[in-house]
Amino acid sequence: MTKVSMPIIGWVSEILGWMINVIYSGLELIGITNIGLSIILFTLVVYLLMTPLQIKQQKFSKLNAVMQPEIQKIQKKYNGKKDQDSMMKQNEEIQKVYEKYGTNPTGGCLQLVVQMPIFLALYQVIRKIPAYIPQVKAVYMQVVTAIAGQAGAIDAINKIGKGLKSSYVTSLASDATKNQIIDTLNYFNADAWHKLAKAIPSASDVINTSSTHIIGMNDFFAGINVSQTPGFHPSIYWLIPILAALFQYLSAKTMKQPELDGNNPAAGMTKSMTVMMPLMSLYFCLVTPAGLGIYWVTSALFQCLQQVIINKYMD
Repeated sequence: MTKVSMPIIGWVSEILGWMINVIYSGLELIGITNIGLSIILFTLVVYLLMTPLQIKQQKFSKLNAVMQPEIQKIQKKYNGKKDQDSMMKQNEEIQKVYEKYGTNPTGGCLQLVVQMPIFLALYQVIRKIPAYIPQVKAVYMQVVTAIAGQAGAIDAINKIGKGLKSSYVTSLASDATKNQIIDTLNYFNADAWHKLAKAIPSASDVINTSSTHIIGMNDFFAGINVSQTPGFHPSIYWLIPILAALFQYLSAKTMKQPELDGNNPAAGMTKSMTVMMPLMSLYFCLVTPAGLGIYWVTSALFQCLQQVIINKYMD
C-alpha cells in the first residue's frame, strides 16, 4: 500500500509503522493474526509514550486556570489605557505572574506542536495498515500478482469499489501500480471479494483463498471487520461510534479545572468542547473504517483513564 510521503508526517509514520509491525509480528508468534487487536495494543503503547507530554500540558492548563484571576485583575487595572507605558507595565506585571508559577504564556504550545504530527501520523498508519505490516501486504500482493495482466481487471476493481460508496476508495488508472491496487483492495468486504473472484475466473482460486485470509485478519469481534465503515444504517458496527462518543465525553469531564469567570470566553468554550468533541467522535467513527474507530475508542478510553491518574498527580 502507498505510504505517506509528506515531510515530518511521513517520517513519524515510518517510526509508528515499525512499532505496529513489531506488535503484529509478536502476536503472530503466538498464533494471533488480528489487525484490530494490534491497533488496540499499538494505540496503548503510543499513548503511554506520550504520557510525559500529556502531564506537561495538563500542568500548564491547571496552572493557567489558577493564574487567570490574577491576570484578569491586572488587565482590568489597565483597561482602557492604550499608551505604550501602560501597555509595557501591564505586560511586565503579567510576566511576573507567569514567573511566580514557573511557567510562560506558551507553556502549553510545545506539547501540542509535538503531539500534532504524531496524531496525524497515527491516523495515516491505521488507515494504511498493509503499507506498514509486510505480512499483511504480502497476502494482498498474492491477489495483485494473480490478476496482473488480466483483461478488465482494473475495470472490475473500479466497478466493485464504486459500489462500496466509500470516500477512501478512489478510481484506479489503467496503469495503476501494485501499491495503488492494494490501496483499493484494502477496503473490500466479503461481498466485494466474491464479486472480484466472479469477475476474474482465471484468478478466482487465489482471490478466494487470499480474501479468506484477509477477512480473518480484519475480523475483530462479533463480525466487525476493521476495513468496513459503520455508516448510518443500524448494525453491530454502531457499537464503535457510540463507545467513542461515550469515552470522549468521559475524558472531557475528567479534565476538571477550577471554574473560570462565567463572562470569560474560555469558560463557554470549555463547556462547548465537552459536547462538541463527543459528537465529532460519533460522526468520525460513523464515516471512517472500523479500524480507525477502534483506534479512536481505544485512545478516548485511555485518555479518560490517563486523565484520572494525571488529576490525582496534579492535585
